[in-house]
Formats: sequence, structure tokens, C-alpha cells
Amino acid sequence: MGVSADAARALPVVRVGTRGSQLALTQTTAAARAVAAAGGFEPELVTIRTEGDVLTGPLSQMGGTGVFATALRAALLAGSVDLAVHSLKDLPTAPVPGLVVAAVPEREDPRDALCARDGLTLAGLPSGAKVGTGSPRRAAQLRAARPDLEVVDIRGNVGTRLARVAPGDLDAVVLAASGLRRLGREDAVTELIDPSVMLPAPGQGALALECRSEDASGDAPLAAGLAAVDHLETRLAVTAERALLTRLEAGCAAPVGTLARLEGDELVLDAVVADPDGTELMRRRGATAGRTVDAARELGTRLAEELLADGAGRLARLTL
Repeated sequence: MGVSADAARALPVVRVGTRGSQLALTQTTAAARAVAAAGGFEPELVTIRTEGDVLTGPLSQMGGTGVFATALRAALLAGSVDLAVHSLKDLPTAPVPGLVVAAVPEREDPRDALCARDGLTLAGLPSGAKVGTGSPRRAAQLRAARPDLEVVDIRGNVGTRLARVAPGDLDAVVLAASGLRRLGREDAVTELIDPSVMLPAPGQGALALECRSEDASGDAPLAAGLAAVDHLETRLAVTAERALLTRLEAGCAAPVGTLARLEGDELVLDAVVADPDGTELMRRRGATAGRTVDAARELGTRLAEELLADGAGRLARLTL
């Protein structure tokens, strides 16, 4: 039996903050509907313009992490929204007093995707081909894999970036596979880049559902919905990845890639720290048999310590 119009109107309303880009609206809508269905409330999207949407120029020069998250977090603290949906890779690792990431839904494909003219792969691009990315992490690993390519710094939403591929001014761009899939643009992908060639950003492909700390527990509709969509395997993986980033004291613009996943009984974490020009890469792998958030956090911290001991701070020009 369906829900009557009167019953639907009786559902509590939860205001969900989102950025205004097509990708943000698409992923926020999907996440909000899933939480609402599990918790029994009506989601109301509230579009918030963030610093990252206003400023121009390279993201790496915008003054550090948080350019896409600060305004959403301020809205949560001010009470103008009840839930914020972030791309986890854009979320600073430092906690904000009064807020908590109450749910991390199941992750999309974390890999990077090459979108090239004529169906070309990374290995098939001709020498001197122009490849666009706004990420120092992607740029460094591109230069390491193909030092003969010309890496071009670009900005803009997914559609704008794809439009620059021939007959535009670029031969290819590199984007997150997750965003392309959420937008239904898998047709643009000519290669899903193997993590052995390009490790993704910490948390790439995952969403962070953040709310006020007092709203994250109890039997209220929002708390119940968030608990229902939290995905333990994803939370363990991104906890390890973000713990590594925290210990390196590296922001989301640093040339650091990492990916965790469960293999049998172990949580395995791969990491790479790169010289920004791609002339040197430092890769390490660690694992833990613990399937808890604390064990995942310890794994990330431990692997970061190994990287730092081997000179990762100097290599990536981190400020430690």
C-alpha cells in the first residue's frame, strides 16, 4: 500500500546542504533519498555556494583544503541545514567541534579515468599529447608514467573538462570514475587507470554525510537513516586512507595517492608520495588483520610514519 498524500506531508523535513554543481546535486540527491527512505523523513535540498565554486585559478593555490567544505560546515553549525553531503576526498581531515561524519555510504569506483580522443589509452597517447587535470596528485603520476606528455592545469565542472578534449584543445583529461558514473558519462571513459599506475586521492569515490554531533545518535529519523546507510567496509578503507593523509600533514592538493581495500581477513593499504614533477615516486604497502575503525586508523598512521622516515616530506615538499 502506498503512502497517502496526508501521510507524506506529515513526515518530518530534513534540510540537506549541497554545492550547486551538477555532480554535487546528483550525488546529494541520491544520498539524501537513501537516508530519507531508511529514516522516514522528507529531504529538502539547500544549495550553498562554497569558496571553491567562487574562486578561480588552480585549486592547489586556493589556500589549502576545505574550499568546498567550509561553507557547508558553517551552515550546519548555524542550523540552516541539518545534513551536509561532501565528496570525501574534498573534506579536510581535521575534525570540526560540534560536527561528525555520521555515515559513509558504499563507495563508488575509486579509480581515476582517462577520457581521451579517438578511444586512446594512456599508453596509446602520442608523445607530446596534452592531458588536462587540476590535481597535483594526478599530474605527478601522469608525468611519472609518461614523461613525454604535456600536463595542462585545468578547472571547471565535468562537462566543461570533457568539452576540452578534441575537437577542443586537449587530447585527454583525467577525471574521477565515480563522478562520471554518477553523471551517467561512462561513455567518455577510454581507460580506467589501474591503481598500480595511478593511486587515487584519499576517499575518492566515497561520500561523507556530516551532521551536528547531537543529531547523529538516538532514534530520531535522521540518526536512524544515517546509521542504515553507513557502510563498514567503505568506512574502514577511507579511515585508513585519511589517517595516512593526516599523519603526513598533507592537504587534498598534495601529490599523495592511497587506496585501501579488504583482501580476505586483511585491510590492505597502498600509498604513493610523489615529487610534483613526477621524477620520483615513493610507494609503500601495509596491512592489518583488524577490522575496526581504530585498527584502520593505526594502519594509515603507521604507513605514513614509514613514508616520512624514508623522506616523503622532502619528496612531496610537504610542510612538516
